[in-house]
Amino acid sequence: MDKKERIVEAAIVAFKEKGVEKTTITDIVKRAGIAQGTYYLYFPSKLAVMPSIAEVFVNKLIDRLHKSVRSDSIERQIEEVVEAIFSITEEHNELAILIYSGLTQTEYVKEWEMIYAPLYDWFDGMLARALDRKAIRETINTAYTAKIMVGAIESTAEQLYLYDQHDQASAQAHKNELISFISHALGASGLH
Repeated sequence: MDKKERIVEAAIVAFKEKGVEKTTITDIVKRAGIAQGTYYLYFPSKLAVMPSIAEVFVNKLIDRLHKSVRSDSIERQIEEVVEAIFSITEEHNELAILIYSGLTQTEYVKEWEMIYAPLYDWFDGMLARALDRKAIRETINTAYTAKIMVGAIESTAEQLYLYDQHDQASAQAHKNELISFISHALGASGLH
């Protein structure tokens, strides 16, 4: 792990323990085992690390999607995508909360689309392949739809695992409704 990665990991732990407001750069560098000046080589301020923390979360999502989305049918891929994003959000809910509380309160929120670009690209590719197979309606703009899908799936998962009290039955009902909604919106074959 290089120094930047150590800083990011240390920041995640420190922010989770003390909160964003109470954590200092000194807390982060002590945990990372580096000199304070080294921190400033990578990040100009305490909150400047937030985009890198968001990248960690996005990379976890993409890794899970690569491992989980294996089916050939778009109908099954939609189910696998929803399940993957829900499970990452549930498993890493503290990280998700940290990103939203830290990143959205800073000027770094402008970097959101750039940070999420690899995730949008992954969805765009999945949709483009489905479009080539004529498994979704031909009028789909895959780039726009990719962003809409990410937003809808993440928002639903966040509502369940970050804000609401939920049980397994409620979570599954939300997943089922979301899968149905997305499948119908895409005009996925087999659901007509």
